[in-house]
Amino acid sequence: MMELTRKGEYAIRGIIYLAQQPPGRVSLISEIAAAAEVPQTFLAKIFQSFAKLGLVTSSRGTGGGFVLARPASAITLREVVEAVEGPILPNRCLLGSACDRGGPCRVHAVWKQVQTEVVHILDGVTIDTLARNP
Repeated sequence: MMELTRKGEYAIRGIIYLAQQPPGRVSLISEIAAAAEVPQTFLAKIFQSFAKLGLVTSSRGTGGGFVLARPASAITLREVVEAVEGPILPNRCLLGSACDRGGPCRVHAVWKQVQTEVVHILDGVTIDTLARNP
């Protein structure tokens, strides 16, 4: 069934760490990786994706690192997951292409409902909520 990949898990751990820092505090990728128990090179690639999507801002050089681009209360778990995993899709037919059988199958509506419910749940959880609850 649907399963969050290691990349998704690492992304969540990393962004939660940033959310737990004082507002505006810049964190080095090495610091985030150590705190989140994530391989640094892997996390660096994830955070590059976050920066491109506007979830974090990055700065280079002395004093450089990462900071949330907006308040943690304005970043949903769905945004973080989709940033690294792509759209929430319990079945590829929901991409808009027809099923392999030439048209929507009898289960199509069920897959759509599953997608809608999962998206709704993930949209209802903010990174701030996760950062404040152990």
